[in-house]
Amino acid sequence: MDLHDLLQEISRSAGWIPDWAIAGAAFIVAASLALLVHGAIMRLIRRLTPAGFEYGRTLIDRTHTLTRVGLVIVALAVVLPAVPLGPQATRAGAHMLFVVFIMLLGWSATTALTLATDFYLRRSTIGEGTDPLARKHVTQVRVLRRVVTTLVGVVTVAAALMTFDSVKQYGVSLIASAGAAGIVVGLALRPLLTNLFAGIQIAVTQPIRIGDAVIVENEWGWIEEITGTYVVIKLWDWRRMVVPLSYFLEKPFQNWTRQSTDLIGTVLLWVDYTVPVAPIRQKLEEIARASRLWDGQVVNLQVVDSNERAVQLRALVSARTSPQAWDLRCEVREKLILFLQEEFPGALPKQRAELIDLSEQRRASAAAVVAE
Repeated sequence: MDLHDLLQEISRSAGWIPDWAIAGAAFIVAASLALLVHGAIMRLIRRLTPAGFEYGRTLIDRTHTLTRVGLVIVALAVVLPAVPLGPQATRAGAHMLFVVFIMLLGWSATTALTLATDFYLRRSTIGEGTDPLARKHVTQVRVLRRVVTTLVGVVTVAAALMTFDSVKQYGVSLIASAGAAGIVVGLALRPLLTNLFAGIQIAVTQPIRIGDAVIVENEWGWIEEITGTYVVIKLWDWRRMVVPLSYFLEKPFQNWTRQSTDLIGTVLLWVDYTVPVAPIRQKLEEIARASRLWDGQVVNLQVVDSNERAVQLRALVSARTSPQAWDLRCEVREKLILFLQEEFPGALPKQRAELIDLSEQRRASAAAVVAE
C-alpha cells in the first residue's frame, strides 16, 4: 500500500476528521521527517568535510537554512499528490512549491558565488594601492560578481514568472510583437543593459581598477567602489562622485595609475632673472633625499619658461603613490620658497620700473617759452 492509498484509507476510516486536517497532519509529519533527515545529513557532511576545507564548512553554515527549507519543500511535494485535497488545490500547492524551490535555487547560487569570491579576495590585499596586479584581480572579481549576481537574479525571477501561463503568454507576445509596448520596454531597459554590458567590458579590459587615481570632470580622486551600474569616486576632500559605468567607455578621463602607481610630481616657481639656478637645483636634491615620500627615482630642476618679467623653474620629483606625490609636491614647494626667501630674496619675482628725472626737461621747456 502506497502513501496515497494509506491516506485515503485513513480518510474513510475516520470520516469525522475533515480532509484539510488530514492534509495538514500529513504535511506536518513530512516536514518533521525532512527536518530530521536534514539534521542527520548536515552532521554527516560536517564530519566528512576536511578541517582545512574552510570554504566548504562556511558554505554549509551559510546555506544551512536554505537546504533545510529546500528539503522540506521536496517532502511536501512528495506528500502533496497523496493528501485528500481537490485537484485545483493540489495544482495550486504544487505550483507554489515549485516557485519557492526555484527562488531557493537562485538564492543558494548567489550565496555560493558571493562566498567563493569573498574567499578569493582574502588573498588579494590592496594595501596602499601599490600592487597593480592585486587591484586588477580585486576589480575583476567584484565587478563580475555583481554582474553574475544580477544575471542569476534576473534568470531566477524570469524562471519563476514563466511558470505562470498568463505571464508566459504575455512575455511571448511581447517579444514577438514590434508594437509600441516593445519599444517602450526596450527604451526603459536600455540604461540598465548599457551599464550591465559596460560592467562586463570594464572587468575584462580594465580601464579603471579599485584604488586607481583618476581625474573625472576636473575632479581628482580614487576609485573607491565599482558596482554593477555605477562607480563611486572618493575625491581628495572626501566627497563622493557617483558616475555611471558607461561614462568610462564613452568619455575621456585621466587615469594616473593605469600601468603603475608611481607618479612624477611637478612644482612650478616663477623667479627673477637674477636667480642662481645651480644652488636651487642642489637644494631640491637635498630636500628630496631628506623626504620619506621620495622613491629615489626622479629629481630634477629645469628652466622651462620665461617672459618679460620672470623665468619659470620646474622641479620634478617622483613618489610611489598619487597621495604621496601630492604631499611631496607641497613639501618641495614650501621648502624651495623658504630657501629663496632666506638665501636669495632678490631672486623672488619683482616688478621693474625706470625712474626718469623730469626737472631738467621742465627747465628747458620754461627757458624756451621765455625766449619766445
